Amino acid sequence: MAVPDFIDLSMPFKLHKLESGPSTQVSVNRDDALHYYKQMYTIRRMETAAGNMYKEKIVRGFCHLYSGQEACAVGIKAALRPYDDVITAYRAHGWAHLMGVSHLGVLAELTGRQSGCARGKGGSMHMYTSHFYGGNGIVGAQVPLGVGLAFASKYMGTDGVSVALYGDGAANQGQIFEVYNIAKLLDLPCIFVCENNGYGMGTSVDRAAASTTYYTRGDYIPGIWVDGMDVLAMREATRYAVNHCSTGKGPIILEAFTYRYSGHSMSDPGTSYRTREEVQEVRQTRDPITSFKDKIISTELATAEELKEVALRVSCSSLMSSNRMKPRPVDWAVMIDSLQEAAITSLYNGSNTLEADIRKEVDEATKKAKADKEIGLDELTTDIYADPIEADIRVRDDLLVHDPEFVEGQTD
Repeated sequence: MAVPDFIDLSMPFKLHKLESGPSTQVSVNRDDALHYYKQMYTIRRMETAAGNMYKEKIVRGFCHLYSGQEACAVGIKAALRPYDDVITAYRAHGWAHLMGVSHLGVLAELTGRQSGCARGKGGSMHMYTSHFYGGNGIVGAQVPLGVGLAFASKYMGTDGVSVALYGDGAANQGQIFEVYNIAKLLDLPCIFVCENNGYGMGTSVDRAAASTTYYTRGDYIPGIWVDGMDVLAMREATRYAVNHCSTGKGPIILEAFTYRYSGHSMSDPGTSYRTREEVQEVRQTRDPITSFKDKIISTELATAEELKEVALRVSCSSLMSSNRMKPRPVDWAVMIDSLQEAAITSLYNGSNTLEADIRKEVDEATKKAKADKEIGLDELTTDIYADPIEADIRVRDDLLVHDPEFVEGQTD
């Protein structure tokens, strides 16, 4: 079977105040398909590692996982330009990685180590990198900031857009409606993305909202309902939204219909307000990774063996990054078992190259685990800047200490 020119999306878009929307026939090449698959699989593996470290009490404090929602972030990121801005709520680990933070930078931030992208001072909800403004812990408070970023783009005359993500729970916050108003009043290039995973903490959307058609909530702002479990649908909707915003048409709302597998946070088992059967049904019928994998194979963009190779490489990378955070040496036997040695041997036709690479990386990870430490007490109240301008604004450089030489993932 030849690779088709176009792939039909499984679910149509729903439109609000738009005469036409994104096409439901999309094209994707092999390289992009494998890239999206790898990104989604990487986020899933990182979140699994984060959850395990939380259970081991290596990660302390809050920890909100993104498992099940990977297609939202990956699809949106695929449509953005390098100068577009993103701000989200507290399910930020995957977004931080997509925007440029390494596995180690994310996992070390979760464990409060100095190799973290914020030197271990931000934790789960406060990760940042270029054009990524977090990670925010106050429900809905990131959305006004996202509109501010859009205002900055318009003020400076760029064609950049701002993507402000929030959940269905935050959608009922008054500040959301306030910034809808100012964004439309000034025709700001802001893409509002409501990730509707069905539950605000432990409350179903049907019990919390008089209107659950979140893409229409902006009233005078156009909106699109998107299947948030389909990475290609998210990409196409975002491409449409980017074009809408960057051509002076003002803001737009995307409602991504998605699902989270874990509880609201790691402290929530997620089974008191929904059944295990419900979660299992979504995993079996709508999972964003397995659904996309099936689509890749059925369209002959890649084979099952090629996807297995991607999965094994990602598993290796994520596992070793998480092991760097653990305050004990890595057990090589456990490492090899977890990488499914038989599958690796078969895949690489008996070559021991990968095993040698694993030994080398584990060695290095063990050394880093021994050397890496938390920041000193003298650094707790200092600020971190990639491009410091605060001293010039305040005309006092004694108010802060910054480290312009710090590189994310670097240890002393």
